[in-house]
Amino acid sequence: MNQTLINVHSYLAYVALALLVVAAFNAILGLTSKKFFTDKDLRISLFTMIVCHIQLLVGLIVYFVSEKGFQAFAIEGAMKNSELRLTMLEHPLVNIIALVLITMGWSKHKKEESNNGKFKKIAIFYTLGLVLILSRLPWNSWLN
Repeated sequence: MNQTLINVHSYLAYVALALLVVAAFNAILGLTSKKFFTDKDLRISLFTMIVCHIQLLVGLIVYFVSEKGFQAFAIEGAMKNSELRLTMLEHPLVNIIALVLITMGWSKHKKEESNNGKFKKIAIFYTLGLVLILSRLPWNSWLN
């Protein structure tokens, strides 16, 4: 069960990251080319946010059942181990902050009336979220 959840979290991460790249690129492209914010743009941004939230929920479940998550705080000297510190503290905390930024971007874009403003909010907040997520991925265990 534990390994299945970890695998779901890992494979869903590929989908979430790909969607984040597409949504951020779409918003930047729409902003620079001064396009109209269409239903397609809305769906890309919304679907990205939904998948990222599902990824967060799966990640939180993994966090509380995994030895490298919440349980690692009981290990003596865990904060001195960079790999363990990444999985038990940095990765979850930074990804929650990234999801808050993505959600803020979605919320702020809805209040905008101009097409340019809608693309700008999505571009800024989704890109910031993407950069934060990429900065705290456990690359060593994820790519193996």
